[in-house]
Amino acid sequence: MERSNPYVILSAATSVDGKIATRSGFSHMSSKQDSIRLHKLRSKVDAILVGKNTVLRDNPLLTVRHIKGKNPIRVVLDSKGSISKNSNILQTSNKIPTIIAVSKIIPESNLKKLQRFPVEVIITGKKSVNIKSLLRKLSDKKIETILVEGGGTVNWEFVKNNLFDELIVTISPFLIGGNSAVSFIQGKGFEEISKSPKLQLKSTKRLKNHLVLKYKKV
Repeated sequence: MERSNPYVILSAATSVDGKIATRSGFSHMSSKQDSIRLHKLRSKVDAILVGKNTVLRDNPLLTVRHIKGKNPIRVVLDSKGSISKNSNILQTSNKIPTIIAVSKIIPESNLKKLQRFPVEVIITGKKSVNIKSLLRKLSDKKIETILVEGGGTVNWEFVKNNLFDELIVTISPFLIGGNSAVSFIQGKGFEEISKSPKLQLKSTKRLKNHLVLKYKKV
């Protein structure tokens, strides 16, 4: 069985019907208790990884808050390097180690933009970021654990390539619906259930009206 190296954890808060954002992009479904749990988890991993759409939609800091703990290295998948120079990620890159993973099709202007910030740019993949290659490069940097916080397109890349080890999903008490609302896993999807990664439920935890499910890939 192929497994990723570093150890990869997929994490998300979803609605009961599996959405991580509404059609307008609203994605804050966690409770205060679940946010504290997530930030504890962030403080224990070496890196946290998201895609450019998450940065565009949420403009996150990807830091540890609510508790005391170290900030993980931030990794953003952005094939064309289109992340805004005004994003929280770039604006705080002088304080928090940040890696922007791009592909070979990144425009020269975008590459120069990124080089004006104290970030590390990793170029891998022809037209999109090569996840397998990126994980090897991150492993070479002694990054042993990565928390992937999506979004749906990024999650699909890890799932379809069987490049994750653990899955933590918080089921939030909402029904969102909508064909254009973002699901936990986007992409093309599997044609047959037999092609889906096999998961084993390791624990459940109730946080008032939210339910945290932890799975290991088997």
